[in-house]
Amino acid sequence: MKARTGLFLETFRMAMESIRAHKMRSFLTTLGIVIGVMTVIAMVSVIQGLNRSIAGEIEKIGSSLIIVQKHEPVRMGTLSEEERQRKNLSIEDAEAIINECPLVGALTIQLTPDLMKLPEVKYQNQKSENAVIFGTDENFFRVYSIYLPKEGRGFTPADIKHKARVCLLGAEVVEALFPHSRAVGKEIRIGGETFTVIGILSRRGQMFGQSQDNIVIIPYTSLMKYFPYDMSSLQFTLIPKDPAKVDETIEQVTNLLRVRRKVPPSRPNDFSIYTQETLLNLYNQITGAAYIVMIVISSIGLLVGGIGVMNIMLVAVRERTREIGIRKAIGARPADIIKQFLLEAVVLTGFGGLIGILGGFSVALVIRAATPLPAAISWWSVFLGIFVSTAVGLFFGIFPAQKAARMDPVVCLRYE
Repeated sequence: MKARTGLFLETFRMAMESIRAHKMRSFLTTLGIVIGVMTVIAMVSVIQGLNRSIAGEIEKIGSSLIIVQKHEPVRMGTLSEEERQRKNLSIEDAEAIINECPLVGALTIQLTPDLMKLPEVKYQNQKSENAVIFGTDENFFRVYSIYLPKEGRGFTPADIKHKARVCLLGAEVVEALFPHSRAVGKEIRIGGETFTVIGILSRRGQMFGQSQDNIVIIPYTSLMKYFPYDMSSLQFTLIPKDPAKVDETIEQVTNLLRVRRKVPPSRPNDFSIYTQETLLNLYNQITGAAYIVMIVISSIGLLVGGIGVMNIMLVAVRERTREIGIRKAIGARPADIIKQFLLEAVVLTGFGGLIGILGGFSVALVIRAATPLPAAISWWSVFLGIFVSTAVGLFFGIFPAQKAARMDPVVCLRYE
């Protein structure tokens, strides 16, 4: 056992001496490995960061939320003829769900203004840029408990019934309009109308670089009275009475809407109903495709690096022909020669992998600092980078190692 360990250490020492003797050549040889591994680490870090961010948001909001809207949440390309001809959802649909679906615990309505005629949000000379305005009802904060006001109050049934000119502001809007004063109780201008601030929403931060705090919420009845609105944007968000009965609640709501919208049994739904979990699964499919692209891109770098390793190892075999002959003459077996050159190839690509890992993490940290993308360092990707780089060294080092092992010692000793 000691003899084998000593032989391995001696082989490793010879491999390191060979690499140190040709530093620049070794670095250029492993450049493809560095680029391939760095690409893998950087992209894995970004995707993992996004995955954690999405999963965290769903965990905060709740995975039992059920969303009903006219179109699918994510569409590729243009709308189909069937999608263009779909009827809008209506307020009466929401009322029917509440009254006729006993499994539904609460439902809230969301409606947005016409995007071509977005009203401006102002307080005296202060203005909030690009504030998102939408209308909802008194159940919004029951369904979306993460938006509970940190100051003031939410809407009451009377606010909705009487189309009250009241609003709640996100933290970013408050900072823009009231940098030095208290907002609750003040009157702001939304478009040409005056609204009283009755509450301040809890801070939510950013998601995909978009602020979740640059929002203004008003009663949906007030939105319909004072501003142009887009009924195709109407959305219902509901929660089941029993969080364990999400699927049964979806089935109950689906059956009711199909009857109300007169959808024949042979036709698919002419509306979309989904959960937060559905969005997460869809997102995972998208990131799965990104992983495939990442593998293809990194494979090109690894292939180039592997070919470079094979080429440099063949050069090394030719340069050390006499050394190979001497080692065989004093008793080295073909297996010993193979181990020596394979170990040298693995050490070479292993160092390239380590540099790639450090570079990938550095890129991920720069991305996290300079962009809204929440890159996250995954330690399992370290092992992936080391495994891939050493595997490349083994695979592309086999042929040069076997070529060295098959050499005739007599011919090697005569080599000049």
